[in-house]
Amino acid sequence: MRLEPRTKVPFVLVILAPIAAIAASFVLCAGLVAWSGASVLEAYGLLLKGALGSGFALSETFARATPLIFTGLAAAIAFKSRFWNIGAEGQLYAGALIITVLGTGMLDLHPGLMIPILVVTSAVAGALMLLGPVLLKIHFGVDEVVTTLLLNFIVLLLVSLLLEGPLKDPMGLGWPQAEPVIEAAELPRLFQGLRLHSGLLLALLFSVIFWIVSIRTTLGYEMRAVGFNQKAARFAGMPVKRVMIITALISGGIAGIAGFSEVAGMKGNLTLDLSPGFGYTGIVVAMLAQLHPLGVIISASFVASIFVGADAMSRSAGVPSYIADVMVSVSLLCMLVSVLLVRFRIRWS
Repeated sequence: MRLEPRTKVPFVLVILAPIAAIAASFVLCAGLVAWSGASVLEAYGLLLKGALGSGFALSETFARATPLIFTGLAAAIAFKSRFWNIGAEGQLYAGALIITVLGTGMLDLHPGLMIPILVVTSAVAGALMLLGPVLLKIHFGVDEVVTTLLLNFIVLLLVSLLLEGPLKDPMGLGWPQAEPVIEAAELPRLFQGLRLHSGLLLALLFSVIFWIVSIRTTLGYEMRAVGFNQKAARFAGMPVKRVMIITALISGGIAGIAGFSEVAGMKGNLTLDLSPGFGYTGIVVAMLAQLHPLGVIISASFVASIFVGADAMSRSAGVPSYIADVMVSVSLLCMLVSVLLVRFRIRWS
């Protein structure tokens, strides 16, 4: 058996491959659901109903998808240029931290001015988190996987220190949490009584913007060229180092805005459990989307529906909720296999 590159990939195959990968992941995980003692069809029905079966379920799914769109987009932008940003979790907390400092009373402006300022400052905080790793990479060849990953722990420890000290809410009954942001710094809810907020619209806007940038601008072309082959891009006269720096700053900035979205839109204040791993899950989202900015929206919604639906499945059918993590992981593996089979055909000899 050998793999032979396809000279021409049928468009139908490109469309069907992700669908087949998701279907295969559900089939492969059916054994775990049955092992837990539940009916597979009933459990999957509860999962679907819990994620999409009502207005409340849909709002929870898209609220969960909002930070995943940001972090998935951050990973997709960086990975497109072969800059392996594993630090979106730390960049998210950096953005949340600066919003906590500025949005709890230091600035008190009209919401029309306050929110744009907080978006920009959170993006700057996230971007600065990647400035060091990208400079170390392009000047000294330091592996960015190591530096960005370790920065996650540094930022989380810093946030923990501040929440137990200067930023601790005196009205928080001793819990390690910051004061709530003022009303002018809050993102408005899209629907009364639901947690879905306008951060979703911001995430969708950035996805569309970077899709246009990737296909319609010189920067987008240079980012793709650097990702394909740095030596060839350098030989063609492209400023590879500058492109890498710009890519890293954009990626970190988008992840920083995810922190703003969660504090100003969802939680209202900074806590240690602000993110249950959105930065790391964003990598899965980006890979499922095959690094496409618009595909990130679909893959983030899929991953969010799995997590939200799994909670309902766990409560109603007694299926352990950790199966959601397994399903997302298996989906990623199936997607990688499907991408391989799209680009190559199997030949038997």
